[in-house]
Amino acid sequence: MFETVLVANRGEIAVRVIRTLRELGIRSVAVYSDADAGALHTRLADVAVPIGPAPAAQSYLSIERVLEAAARTGAQAIHPGYGFLSENVEFARACEKAGVVFVGPPVAAIEAMADKIRAKQTVMAAGVPVVPGRTEPGMDDDAVAAAAVEVGFPVLLKPSAGGGGKGMRVVRTEDELPDAIAGARREASGSFGDDTLLVERYVGNSRHIEVQVLGDSHGNVIHLGERECSLQRRHQKVIEEAPSPLLDTAMRASMGRAAVEAARAVGYTGAGTVEFIVDADPGGRGEGLDFFFLEMNTRLQVEHPVTEAITGLDLVEQQLRVAAGERLPIEQSDVSLDGHAIEARLYAEDPARGFLPQAGTVLGLVEPTGPGIRVDSALAVGSVVGTDYDPMLAKVIAWAPDRETARARLVGALGRTAVLGVTTNAAFLRALLTDADVVAGTLDTGLIERRGEELTTVEPPSAHVLAAAALALLVEAEPVGPVVDPWDVPDGWRLGEPGWTVRRLQVAGGEPQTVRVRGRSGAAEVAVGEAQPVPARAVRDGERLTVTFDGLTSSYLLRHDGGTVWLAADGHVTALREQERLSSSAGAAAGDGVVTSPMPGTVTVVRAAVGDEVEAGTPLLVVEAMKMEHVLTAPVAGTVTELGVTAGQTVALDERLAVVTAAPEQQEN
Repeated sequence: MFETVLVANRGEIAVRVIRTLRELGIRSVAVYSDADAGALHTRLADVAVPIGPAPAAQSYLSIERVLEAAARTGAQAIHPGYGFLSENVEFARACEKAGVVFVGPPVAAIEAMADKIRAKQTVMAAGVPVVPGRTEPGMDDDAVAAAAVEVGFPVLLKPSAGGGGKGMRVVRTEDELPDAIAGARREASGSFGDDTLLVERYVGNSRHIEVQVLGDSHGNVIHLGERECSLQRRHQKVIEEAPSPLLDTAMRASMGRAAVEAARAVGYTGAGTVEFIVDADPGGRGEGLDFFFLEMNTRLQVEHPVTEAITGLDLVEQQLRVAAGERLPIEQSDVSLDGHAIEARLYAEDPARGFLPQAGTVLGLVEPTGPGIRVDSALAVGSVVGTDYDPMLAKVIAWAPDRETARARLVGALGRTAVLGVTTNAAFLRALLTDADVVAGTLDTGLIERRGEELTTVEPPSAHVLAAAALALLVEAEPVGPVVDPWDVPDGWRLGEPGWTVRRLQVAGGEPQTVRVRGRSGAAEVAVGEAQPVPARAVRDGERLTVTFDGLTSSYLLRHDGGTVWLAADGHVTALREQERLSSSAGAAAGDGVVTSPMPGTVTVVRAAVGDEVEAGTPLLVVEAMKMEHVLTAPVAGTVTELGVTAGQTVALDERLAVVTAAPEQQEN
């Protein structure tokens, strides 16, 4: 076994790999960019080495710098995690040349399977059914467009390299092709350094099922069952579970055999995943269903913990042992699947705003514990969530003897998860897990898109939360100790009786709510909106605020930073800002023609100029963050009268980027 292993990644996967290295007594080396200085994975590793600036191309994707870090620290092997260099054949070759073991499959296997075009050609030659499409390497834009027309709309544009849904585009009409091809190439190039595209027929309502395989250098290959990964948004997985509620024993064995043969065909070693697509059949339970090969991921998958939970195997340990030349410890007949496991991916994103990535500093954090609960996370209080990398923050996993208990445990665990300072999708995940079809196991890849507002609508903050925020501000303003001077009491003090302090509190995108408070925090009255005042009290103990309002007592995790009060309770995190009253003219000044950034990020493309006449919906510019693009369009027809940004410029959330002034006749309408 190795003495020192370098982890060529960041975030939760680096933390997870380091955990296994520690359990095996192996010295761990972390690498980090300038943006990740002080990140949790650097603090947990035995050694941490800086490898460059924030842009991944100059740090985590730099083969030269990663290998330099390995040489400096005496690392005998490099574990690539997933993403970044994990499926980069040049990196695997460079490791071999440098005399460092790449913890992954041989170069030949990566070449055959990491490139989706070659992978499809390989399995097609072996008689495995694939989704109809065009997979010729080196297709230019015209060839891609011609292939799309030939395959028939809707089609799916997919980068040949990489994975995780990066760069994928669903194209429904021929008119959409030029922009879709350009955007897909940009994202693919930025994420994987390769903008090669392939074209597939888009299968909307399908089941996405993948099989975990393990192989060693002694010719042994086994599978560890399947994972259901059908709950996706923007072609990225959100919830994964093992085993699939769709498959029966015969179908599981059939797909497992196909996955093993695919791995054998390329001399695969280590952990890998063979992905299949299955036509959704709500009435069936798997018998006789057709499945099609999608791709093979020659690396560890994000969702590997659910397989670990039902098999009892540490897949990272198995990767390391295989890379060190050891045999697999079990045969296929030894594999048994125990119980059910479900994983939820916690992202820094706002589901109510189209799942746009979010950024910020973690001000407060609660991660769940309990029977069957596991959390893979790189979060810590003080962690800075920026826009340079993927927005996934953590994974919450629940295991139980049966699917329903695992699902219920995960819902409860997400209710005990709180990240203050950064907007996350935790509430959305809970809503998704309680959807009737998800509960029943009748899933497909289009479910989230169909549910839309049902899952992403954010209810306005309750009266209790608004009262808690107002009382939190009162607690902070009150003097410590006995009051000597009544003017020190921040309650609108006057002769006769206390006066009302009026707060106008607002969540992002919501209407301001008026809350009136009078008295001291320990014995106050609070009126929310037009409601009558009711008794209330608040007691702060460190980071906890216990509030009694209208006879109901709740405990909140509290943080107040930069004018925003963050409160977390009962599975919901609410961020409230105190607003000044705006004049009617100030509200009108914004107008309908203002274009603001929906996320913090970088302007990658500017398509308009001041003076251009545009129609409503005309693309003006593209903002990219966390390897995702968002096209900003003209909100009204008119003239571009302001455009103060250029390509390459960094912009903040809600920053004003452009203004389109409507024609006079449209303004009158």
